[in-house]
Amino acid sequence: MSYDLTKLPIQSLLRPISEAAVALTRLDERIARSPVGEGFLERSHFLDAHASLWVDGELVHLEDLVLHDALRDIRAPTHELTIARDILKTRRRIAAHPAGWALSSPGLASLRGRAWPAASSVGDGEGVSHGNVQVGGTGAGVGEAEDPDADGLSDAFAAIDAVLARTEAAIEEAKKPARARSAPEKDPFVYDLDWDEDERLAEWQAVLARAQDLPPVLQAIVALDAWNEIAVLQHAPWLGRLLAASILREGGVTTGTHLAAINLGLKAIPVDRRRHRDRETRLLAIVRALTVAAETGLKEHDRLVLARQMMMRKLEGRRTSSRLPEVVELVISRPLISAGMVAKTLEVTPQGARRIVQELGLREMTGRGRFRAWSIL
Repeated sequence: MSYDLTKLPIQSLLRPISEAAVALTRLDERIARSPVGEGFLERSHFLDAHASLWVDGELVHLEDLVLHDALRDIRAPTHELTIARDILKTRRRIAAHPAGWALSSPGLASLRGRAWPAASSVGDGEGVSHGNVQVGGTGAGVGEAEDPDADGLSDAFAAIDAVLARTEAAIEEAKKPARARSAPEKDPFVYDLDWDEDERLAEWQAVLARAQDLPPVLQAIVALDAWNEIAVLQHAPWLGRLLAASILREGGVTTGTHLAAINLGLKAIPVDRRRHRDRETRLLAIVRALTVAAETGLKEHDRLVLARQMMMRKLEGRRTSSRLPEVVELVISRPLISAGMVAKTLEVTPQGARRIVQELGLREMTGRGRFRAWSIL
């Protein structure tokens, strides 16, 4: 059964949606003007990736995620830690691209680990549009005028492009080991072969297309609820939450590289409300999570500003060539730091890194004698 948009509980959602939009916009404006804005956004990637595993019922230590990302693991990575790292890398990729990239066909294909056949779509003479941007097609580009004399050659050029694309794909396939080429695309012990992800994704995109005239916050919560109900991807339910954050970014609720940390808000919502059978309850839970995420972000931002001021005061009187401010920025941008991370940043010995940490007055978070990690108070 397709996701129905005709009976949305608009009346009960109006006030919560307005509150969420105001809170997210306030946080976005504060980040844009903040001396710790860049560090806050990098830190939020870690916190949201960590919370995403919590929302899906898995547990990953934040310390392990930070150290794994810095290639400073103290133990063998677990399966859950690998997933958390994938979420972290995906958040960074989405934030680094333009606002509409994640929801475009090439963006979705890339996030799913599939190549986008741009050249073959040109050969078909059809473009894929998203918003006001057209990918592929034989039409003129932005700022280019069509040449009426070239109409007779467009089909020939398109056919050549298609042949080149197929040739490159064949070459890449030939470079793979024979064992990899003969292996099935999906392991039936891992994947449900009757689970047609392409069909489910097309159904979700149809819901997104029907909801495109809704306000951005309402569009985001509907898209996320539809993603969960349709169960688009078997092993990546977390991607829907990042796409919902992308909708907020594309709609102008958040700007720049700011992706809303939706998982942080969902973590504070009871699971029985997030997965309730009643759609209105689920939608209210999601929109409440957006407000909680924004309010938590504001408190965390103010805490980082105060902590930075305290650390910078301890550096007064240092040489102008001192690299200690780099350590301050590292502390702001990571939930935890290790002596190895500081040593790599400043190119000093681990012993020197530990002395620097003590000078900054950071708090030891692990309680261990070895493989310790520090954070701001």
